[in-house]
Amino acid sequence: MATLADIAVSGAINLLSAFIFLLAFAILRLQPFNDRVYFPKWYLKGLRSSPSRSGAFVRRVVNLDFRSYIRFLNWMPEALKMPEPELIDHAGLDSAVYLRIYLMGLKIFVPISFLALAILVPVNYTNNALEAVKMVANVTASDIDKLSISNIPLKSQRFWTHIVMAYAFTFWTCYVLLREYEKVASMRLQFLSSERRRPDQFTVLVRNVPPDPDETVSELVEHFFLVNHPDHYLTHRVVCNANKLASLVKKKKKKQNWLCYYQLKYSRDQSQRPQMKTGFLGLWGGKVDAIDYHISEIEKLSEEIEEERKRVFKDPKSIMPAAFVSFKTRWGAAVCAQTQQSRNPTLWLTEWAPEPRDVYWQNLAIPYMSLNVRRLIIGVAFFFLTFFFMIPIASVQALASIEGIEKRAPFLKSVIEIKFIKSVIQGFLPGIVLKLFLIFLPTILMIMSKFEGFVSLSSLERRSATRYYIFLIINVFLGSILTGAAFEQLNSFIKQSANEIPKTIGVAVPMKATFFITYIMVDGWAGIAGEVLMLKPLVLYHLKNFLLVKTEKDREEAMDPGSLGFNSGEPRIQLYFLLGLVYATVTPVLLPFIIIFFAFAFAVFRHQIINVYNQEYESGAAFWPDVHGRVITALVISQLALMGLMSTKEAAQSTPFLIALPVLTIWFHMFCNGRHKSAFVKYPLQEAMMKDTLERARDPNFNLKAYLQSAYVHPVFKVDDDDIDEDDLLSGKMETESVLVPTKRQSRRNTPAPSKISGGSSPSLPETVKNGEP
Repeated sequence: MATLADIAVSGAINLLSAFIFLLAFAILRLQPFNDRVYFPKWYLKGLRSSPSRSGAFVRRVVNLDFRSYIRFLNWMPEALKMPEPELIDHAGLDSAVYLRIYLMGLKIFVPISFLALAILVPVNYTNNALEAVKMVANVTASDIDKLSISNIPLKSQRFWTHIVMAYAFTFWTCYVLLREYEKVASMRLQFLSSERRRPDQFTVLVRNVPPDPDETVSELVEHFFLVNHPDHYLTHRVVCNANKLASLVKKKKKKQNWLCYYQLKYSRDQSQRPQMKTGFLGLWGGKVDAIDYHISEIEKLSEEIEEERKRVFKDPKSIMPAAFVSFKTRWGAAVCAQTQQSRNPTLWLTEWAPEPRDVYWQNLAIPYMSLNVRRLIIGVAFFFLTFFFMIPIASVQALASIEGIEKRAPFLKSVIEIKFIKSVIQGFLPGIVLKLFLIFLPTILMIMSKFEGFVSLSSLERRSATRYYIFLIINVFLGSILTGAAFEQLNSFIKQSANEIPKTIGVAVPMKATFFITYIMVDGWAGIAGEVLMLKPLVLYHLKNFLLVKTEKDREEAMDPGSLGFNSGEPRIQLYFLLGLVYATVTPVLLPFIIIFFAFAFAVFRHQIINVYNQEYESGAAFWPDVHGRVITALVISQLALMGLMSTKEAAQSTPFLIALPVLTIWFHMFCNGRHKSAFVKYPLQEAMMKDTLERARDPNFNLKAYLQSAYVHPVFKVDDDDIDEDDLLSGKMETESVLVPTKRQSRRNTPAPSKISGGSSPSLPETVKNGEP
């Protein structure tokens, strides 16, 4: 059990670590040779040029302006200066709304902390219940526990204060959630109405196209939409299985990188040509000339790529029963995406197409009917992962304590009894151990989400984030509380009668606040400071710059700006919401640590979004309903936890008044979703019509078909497409007349088709030369 001294030592260690990280960042970011590491977003936008191109050699490497080192923290106020509308234009709505999660945390917890510290802490501290319990039941406790609800005796009338505060905290949290939901929904609609033309605004993803013996997938899709959407259908592109081709292209790219490395190495020292072994990882096998070997391998891969490309074009099995269907207007796309297309609800399934850079192409090749089986498999796998992961966490947490170390390594007893070492073990070690255990979890969960078959990066990240949040609740929150209580109070449990055990648990659960305080300082203080240092991208950039870079294009590819990482970052934020809401009425002293996290993280991530991160996609803040739902979940858990705790305090008169809280909270959640959620899953037809009308008035001659024709081409085929001239986009007029085209289907020989718009050729031609060519 960590004491105030242990918390102070942990705080000093984490504050010192954070200061070292910030100081290192302040120095490294000022050096010209690191400019592309700490300001890559501006380079990608073409608004910043390398400072190392001119001047003396020393000045091209080291910043000699000592005045800039004095203002080493000026990046914080600079990050806060950019207004939110400008931030949206600069980084996108997703990034701006993501930052609002931190602001929402501050809006919720600053007033709650003021009330809790001013009212609940004096109420808790002016009791001596823990002293009496320690004398009778030998339960461990620290000075911090005297500031918690554990220090109030059974049946005390003071519990009414906690119930009133629980209602106040709930109402305030719901008020902030409602205002934020309204604000973000308004921001999303404003963003969509003011956003520039994008292919996904006109495009729908159609899946589970039924097989037809008379027509190819491309012909079937064209005829279906010409019949059912005759006035709005424009063009389409069928989905092909090019995963093997993409794998070969990726392998060729790696070989080309190694070839660049060996050529650069030889150019620096031409006394001897570089040699390599052809075995696994170059550890064994015959020695060969590295340059000639990679040139030969690249030629072989080029031939394989060409053969595979021809196979994809010619093999009907490579064409999937899915297509990207584009419409002449946003209104037409909205109607199609948000309605049922067939009397059979399992066929012709439509949804909004992700924007082209958001598409996860590998999963488009997965048969739609296998998705349910895949998700069942992953659901079972996630269940076992979650509950079996609790075993190593509990075991390591038990070892990362004074008692655990003394039991496993008794020869270290004299060392760990030293006051400072003991404080480090109790105040710092448990938090860092838990942090290390969670490092690889987001990657594992992302792999599981990919196996499930989601077709966009945004949906992959949202599903992974949901599972990560569930994992954190079960293993980090409940696991740490229950296993901690069991290990620390085991001796007391054995000696007590069965009806006394729930009371002991009720007293012990608030005592885990000390563990969570240490975890917040490790993860939320030092961890966030480490984020801004970007040590891994820094090292990788300089390695690539030294080994691979030959041209400015190579140097640009060596940059790794990264992105927000919604799948790992947002669940971590939600854990702090959960801890803050649960301990607000139980151990309010934890709240200031959470406020420091939200404020510090807001400044750091605002800087990263402005200068570093290059978001992979733009979903228009479609993730906000998930954020809202998880805060509601944390609120309900906090209310149920308080109800359980009060029941152990024998507060029979006051406890029933808490029953209404979860009921009201769930009703509030349903009300918010009913009022605002549709703005995040549907596109209002009124908005679509307004935007279409304005766009036709401003740019009546825009050739939309040419603009959309290559938008959803698989990336491995884009090198074969001719570049589209901007003048061509403006030269064509949108045509609306329909003509009759032949069809192979006997029942649809006279299907109306605007052939001049769709570009469809005679059905007698091969599918690969038709409009749906992959």
